[in-house]
Amino acid sequence: MSVHASVRAALTAAQFDDPEQDGLRHTYLAFLDAAPDGCLRAHAPGHLTASALVVDADRTHALLTLHPRVGKWVQLGGHCEPDDESIEAAALREALEESGIEGLRLAHGPVHLHTHPITCSLGVPTRHLDVRFVAVAPPTPDGVLPEVVCSDESLDLRWFPLGEVPNPELKPLVAAALDRLA
Repeated sequence: MSVHASVRAALTAAQFDDPEQDGLRHTYLAFLDAAPDGCLRAHAPGHLTASALVVDADRTHALLTLHPRVGKWVQLGGHCEPDDESIEAAALREALEESGIEGLRLAHGPVHLHTHPITCSLGVPTRHLDVRFVAVAPPTPDGVLPEVVCSDESLDLRWFPLGEVPNPELKPLVAAALDRLA
């Protein structure tokens, strides 16, 4: 299955109680109908991206990256690659690459959608249609937070208590992730 087909399947199956999120779901599906290459960064008018809010096994902390282009603390994620088997695989790959945490597992289905303008690696203004998942880190001895490895895609990488994420724009994502994990 291609990333395009997988995101279409994931969004078709997704159920969002929030009317705004459900509206975005329909917008993403219409975008996919109009843009067969809309999951690849080469689609300059905009493209789908995959991200994951990584939480610890106790579900008390979120791992965030200080994004160099955005200048804010955000969830881990990025562009889909042509060899990604699915949107879920893209989100998991990005989370592993950016955190170094082996054994992450995704909760079923997207938990949140977000669209934002950005000048990404294309070097021109574009729009990211982000499909957001929640990934749970494996348990660690004595319940300590997993060690992380900051990639060259981050200025910093840090665990934050879920109720104290420093970027208020992430509060809907955190709430959706906790709801999915409940």
